[in-house]
Amino acid sequence: MSDSAQAQTASNVPEYSVTELSLRLKRSIEETFGWVRVRGEISGFKRAASGHLYFSLKDADSVLDGVCWKGSAARLGIRPEDGMEVICSGKLTSYPGRSKYQMVVERMELAGLGALMALLEQRRQKLAAEGLFAQERKKPLPYLPRVIGVVTSPTGAVIRDILHRLEDRFPTHVIVWPVLVQGEGAAEQVARAIRGFNTLAGDGPVPRPDLLIVARGGGSLEDLMAFNEEAVVRAAAESAIPLISAVGHETDTTLIDFASDRRAPTPTAAAEMAVPVRLDLIGDVGSLDDRLRRAMLRLAREKRHNLDALARGLRGPREQLEMARQRFDDLSERLKTGLKVGLQVQRGRLDTQIAKLRPTLLKREVADYRRRLAEADARLLRALRQRQADAAQRLAQPAKLLESLSYRNVLARGFAVVYGADGRALKQVAGLQPGDAISIEMQDGRRAARIDGDGDAPAPVKSPRRAAPAAVPRKPVKQGELF
Repeated sequence: MSDSAQAQTASNVPEYSVTELSLRLKRSIEETFGWVRVRGEISGFKRAASGHLYFSLKDADSVLDGVCWKGSAARLGIRPEDGMEVICSGKLTSYPGRSKYQMVVERMELAGLGALMALLEQRRQKLAAEGLFAQERKKPLPYLPRVIGVVTSPTGAVIRDILHRLEDRFPTHVIVWPVLVQGEGAAEQVARAIRGFNTLAGDGPVPRPDLLIVARGGGSLEDLMAFNEEAVVRAAAESAIPLISAVGHETDTTLIDFASDRRAPTPTAAAEMAVPVRLDLIGDVGSLDDRLRRAMLRLAREKRHNLDALARGLRGPREQLEMARQRFDDLSERLKTGLKVGLQVQRGRLDTQIAKLRPTLLKREVADYRRRLAEADARLLRALRQRQADAAQRLAQPAKLLESLSYRNVLARGFAVVYGADGRALKQVAGLQPGDAISIEMQDGRRAARIDGDGDAPAPVKSPRRAAPAAVPRKPVKQGELF
């Protein structure tokens, strides 16, 4: 085709602005794909602060952007997560700002029950590995709770069934914490309610429950997903208040059932577990009261019978008094005789001691005591003198040792001590100048001297023995002194 033909053809093609072309493409996509169902795996899921959900649906070869507006997100039956395979229903549209097409999701469901069960099993194994389902964590239920906290929807039939059953069995104080039981935000509300009951003070304006019941009616697996969320399971496991889970019917099982302290097949059964039957208790108490009365009467009869038997073996009061009087008379006679005999014995002892108090005997004993005292005094004096001699000998030994260690013994072997002008002993010739005054001490005394010569020190003379150190002058120690 010639250049002129190409120019004429180009002039016949309509010209669009970018915005016009983007809007036409947007209308075309929305009209062609007004409502579609797409199956894929969620990737890059995030929840914006506005409440909108943004994610991507992908399969082995392609990726489709998806968005779920806040109003639709609140109605989703499941909580989207990365890696979850879902079927999304909605319409396709484009986003002109980025020249991309995307899917506006209105509804979302898991891609088959098997995928959901696999997800729940994976979550159950993870929480079980953390010890949240351990049997030793289970707490016993109180026998007769004064206050029961119920976490459920305030408008459903569940709360009415629980209240009606409690009223029939044992009326008690019930506190209801209203929550959503399915849909967006249900899991957060249930977890917040469980933790809220646990934070109540025992003496606060709202009494702290002794028992908690988390209840919901039956439904599909998707409807019960709020009670399979980690937040709810962890709140149930951390609860310090004993908790009964009553979610769904008897065949329904959720993860909160494993973390709770007791699982009830239905909400009505949870109320039956919570309290005993009041009439049965009254009957039991009445039966126990009758048994106690009969036992007390039987015990009283037995005690009376025993008392009568013992009374028959006892003598009468008059006979007892006569025997006591006779015993008193006998003891009185024995006392008179004993006093006479004792007086005679003591008088004999007194006479014996009086006989020993003659002057001759007393003088003899005094002389004996004086002799013994003089002997003891002589022994004491000899012992003191011997001890003093031993002490003097022990004191003389250190003095002799000090004398043997004195530097004067060194002077006796031909050595001398040289003192400077300041009276200190000199250890080397360095620092001495000609004309310096010194003094030299030998064995028999000290003489003054003066340094002569040019001050050069003589060459040292080698000796096969090590020279003895200069003696340090010390104050002479007298015999008997200690340092």
